[in-house]
Amino acid sequence: MNEMITVQAAAELIRSGASLSLAGPESALDQLPPGNWIGGTIPYFMVAAGGVVVTEGKVFATDLSKIGAISVACYGPDELAGIAGNAPDNGFAVAIIPAGSQCHQRFAADAANYEGAFLKPTVGWIAGVHLSDLGKVTPKVYDGRTATKHEDRAAVAYVNLPADKLVTVEIVNLFEPDSGDLLHFKQTGFEVTDCEVNGETVNFAAYLRQRGLEHGKLPLVGDYAGAHVNASLQSVDAAGGKVALYAPVFSGVDYRFAKPVGDYAAAFRQRLAVLDNKGAVMACNCILNFLFGELEGKAIGGVEGPITFGEIAYQLLNQTMVVVKIE
Repeated sequence: MNEMITVQAAAELIRSGASLSLAGPESALDQLPPGNWIGGTIPYFMVAAGGVVVTEGKVFATDLSKIGAISVACYGPDELAGIAGNAPDNGFAVAIIPAGSQCHQRFAADAANYEGAFLKPTVGWIAGVHLSDLGKVTPKVYDGRTATKHEDRAAVAYVNLPADKLVTVEIVNLFEPDSGDLLHFKQTGFEVTDCEVNGETVNFAAYLRQRGLEHGKLPLVGDYAGAHVNASLQSVDAAGGKVALYAPVFSGVDYRFAKPVGDYAAAFRQRLAVLDNKGAVMACNCILNFLFGELEGKAIGGVEGPITFGEIAYQLLNQTMVVVKIE
């Protein structure tokens, strides 16, 4: 099961002993009993029947107990290496982390360096809030074992697969780098003051305004040995000369801005048709794709799951869809 259900139905599943990964509004997750589950706050979802929807009264449930043996853990900011370190040899970790927390920042900066990070897959997402509540309400994650919520911990479900099953993590990134300026950053971080543009040091905020990119619709695309990883713009403080990002940039990585995408929904449908969703057990997609692609009410190709404040596939991603398949 990987679908939107009522709070009552989720509570009944938990009491029956099901192991779940849940996403929904805080008011809904607060009503759930203790059990073998993890959860995170978000009110935006992809559903097969109605495209992308916003809900306040339901939760999105992925029944992990249908996949393998499940155990739950919860980690603070200093313990995040345990996410990959304690993962099963044949299986994966599902991690949910609150947006804006120390855990979010530490995981984003360090995840690629955790021992076993690319041998034992970590997938998941960054919990958020309704956009009208930004700055007023903090995102939460839930350790279902005690039905407690946390503003700065990572909730993790470990999925131990049978010997005849294998997990595949598909990353669907609509963005490709343009052929324009080459950008480098001297420091790893979520906040940028200066950058090198074609070898010349400039103020990044001024550069964005000069190129008309301060709207944030196009992410930076980093070249990680041929893999494209986005870092999306959060805000541009022209007066202070600073730029805030939704994911960190890293020193030593080549960045260019992305080419524009005309029709997000059509692009996702095309990519997902090639991907073949057979065996898909869970998925998530970025809130920035939802906003800039105007996806509300639009079907994008049969995958279902939360619309999130960041995606996790081995490390933190932005403006990306992640699909987890069992084969």
